Amino acid sequence: MENIYIYMLAALAFLAIADLVVGVSNDAVNFLNSAIGSKAVSFKTIMIVASIGVAVGALTSSGMMEVARKGIFNPGEFMFDEIMVIFMAVMLTDILLLDFFNTLGLPTSTTVSIVFELLGASVAVSLIKIYADDSQSIIDLGNYINNEKAIEIILGILLSVVVAFTIGAIIQYISRLLLSFKFEEKPVWYSAIFSGFAVTSIMYFIIVKGLKNATFVPDYILDFLNNHPVYFIEGSFVVFTLISYLAVKLFNAKIYTIIIIIGTFALAVAFAGNDLVNFIGVPIAAYNSYEAWSISGVQPSNYVMTALGEPVQTEPLLLLIAGLIMVLTLWFSSKAKAVVKTSVDLSRQDEVKERFEPNYLSRNIVRLTIGLNESMTRILPESFIAWSNFRFVQPTSVVKSKDKPAFDLIRASVNLMVASVLISIATSMKLPLSTTYVTFMVAMGTSLADRAWGSESAVYRVAGVLNVIGGWFFTAFSAFVAAAIMAYILFYGKGYALVGLFIVAILLIARNYLSHRKSSKIMKEEDRLERAESSSTQGVIYESALNIATVVKRGNKIYSSAINGLAVQDLKLLKKNRTQVDKLSDEIDGLKDNLFYFIRNLDGASESASTFYINILSHLQDMTQSLEYISKVSHKHVNNNHKKLKFSQIKELKDLDNHLEALFMSTQEAFESHSFEKIGAVIENKPQTFELVKAKIQKQVERTRNEESSPKNTTLYFSLLLETKDLLTAMMNLLEEYYHSHDSSVEPAQPNGDK
Repeated sequence: MENIYIYMLAALAFLAIADLVVGVSNDAVNFLNSAIGSKAVSFKTIMIVASIGVAVGALTSSGMMEVARKGIFNPGEFMFDEIMVIFMAVMLTDILLLDFFNTLGLPTSTTVSIVFELLGASVAVSLIKIYADDSQSIIDLGNYINNEKAIEIILGILLSVVVAFTIGAIIQYISRLLLSFKFEEKPVWYSAIFSGFAVTSIMYFIIVKGLKNATFVPDYILDFLNNHPVYFIEGSFVVFTLISYLAVKLFNAKIYTIIIIIGTFALAVAFAGNDLVNFIGVPIAAYNSYEAWSISGVQPSNYVMTALGEPVQTEPLLLLIAGLIMVLTLWFSSKAKAVVKTSVDLSRQDEVKERFEPNYLSRNIVRLTIGLNESMTRILPESFIAWSNFRFVQPTSVVKSKDKPAFDLIRASVNLMVASVLISIATSMKLPLSTTYVTFMVAMGTSLADRAWGSESAVYRVAGVLNVIGGWFFTAFSAFVAAAIMAYILFYGKGYALVGLFIVAILLIARNYLSHRKSSKIMKEEDRLERAESSSTQGVIYESALNIATVVKRGNKIYSSAINGLAVQDLKLLKKNRTQVDKLSDEIDGLKDNLFYFIRNLDGASESASTFYINILSHLQDMTQSLEYISKVSHKHVNNNHKKLKFSQIKELKDLDNHLEALFMSTQEAFESHSFEKIGAVIENKPQTFELVKAKIQKQVERTRNEESSPKNTTLYFSLLLETKDLLTAMMNLLEEYYHSHDSSVEPAQPNGDK
């Protein structure tokens, strides 16, 4: 019997390591989004600072381990075997749930996950005990569960979402009014005072939130901070303001960059110090339970777990190992980058390809907000409106759009400062507050106040925020239900259930990992279309040449896959082909969405470039529409189990495919090498190419009159040939546009900002 608990401990140790990995992948957004979004320093520097913060925080997290031991349930009401079932169910559920959210690239709260998993598993085991004992009823559930804590956490979720968003918006609006987007031109004392506020709040946050459990901090310092916080805050503000002023005056220091570095370190410390319990608290509690039971000599079903109610100091070596795993995950997890990207994209100052589709609620929220804004505009003095609008005017950027930061240093500093203050206040008041909720909602509030959500993007951004918030509450519900089901299965299934569920968990994690790795590899290797940013026709010709080469290359593959899929009735290949052509179409739509910014970026004397670029996009769209149609009808024909094409038809299509492949390859080579003179040779073959398609069409007409017996085959074949003709027409128009517009004697103008 004892062996099963050893196996459980081994499984929990493995799950703890895996949970650390998926947990860090999820929570990296808490302390990385502001620094990454602002591009204040290099990504490597950000990661080094965050890694040091995570390592420091991990060594200060010992006191937080009590949450897993007695924070949600009353351990004295459970036996050792029941406690182990609860802990095992919690860890299995936690790793699967967090990995699911990470794969979707959505941030969620590890604190809420672990709390509701503990609640769900302990409720399930409690109900089993209650229904097995005739002397108890459902009313006795309160004896097993810490109801007050559960209610407190739910209220904390609701409160943190609203408060963080509101305070973030207010502070950012005031900061922008005072500093504007031209904050670097302001007098030194402006930045010194701002730095004093920001650094004081962040340092107080580090000490109160991050180091309060550290054994190396002297008691008299902690007593002073607890008894005289106002003195500490006032003194720190004066000191940091003076230091900032002198640093700028004497050393020309970049104050806002320093604030961001300190803030990133602070949130990393807090994350590791407070959230480490979410990943290893349960396995450590299970190990402590096993230690207490193994020396008791009592049967597992008779040993009452009162030992969990006693404080136990976690081994520093375990904390250090956990910290190292967290740091390594931070550096190498691609899922962490995906979660950070969601938060950064939703707060970008400029336009970005939106990840979320608008919904009924987001549309009505935006409509209501616009109405409220119009009402406020009528009330406020026109002079104030004009003055405030001027403060929000952004300076003209000379940086390529792909190199622009998502937001400026002021917003990044406010994000870190407000998140630090709110979490510090909540900690001092002993209120439960999710670091994820606070940091994310502060970022959303500051982006709204900074007018990053304009009429063009607001409905998408609001939909994204609603999706993330909905995911948070889904986390709580699904964590509770899934952990309860896991506990029920483990309680009755014993060793068989343990092995089965453990294997299922490993398989699901491995599948998600491979799926995410495959999709990431496709995104990395796939030729992406880039926006044109040149300001002359010749510049656009050179800059968009690789886009043309990419479309031709991918178009060639899509066309060949459609023909090959039809030839062998490969439904899987045809389905994948439709996905590829949809992605290509979306990217071209993205280029068209950027048309406004491209035209606005043009020099006055180079407006002919806009006409050229518009024509190019039109031809690309025509090509993609033809490929979409060919892909669609091919998939539909095979999917509906229609009669296969005849051998002669397949042979003719393959012949046409080979001819087009040679044409596509020549075109791709010309554009990749910028040898636009070679385009003329391709255009010269235009009559022969169209004659080939015409001959195929004529053959099918004769075949239909004499021998064809399948209307579906005839319709499909004609559709393929006619759409191929349209594809060739669009491609030839594109080539002629380039051939006639290119002037080798003119050196192409570079995009704005290029040297």
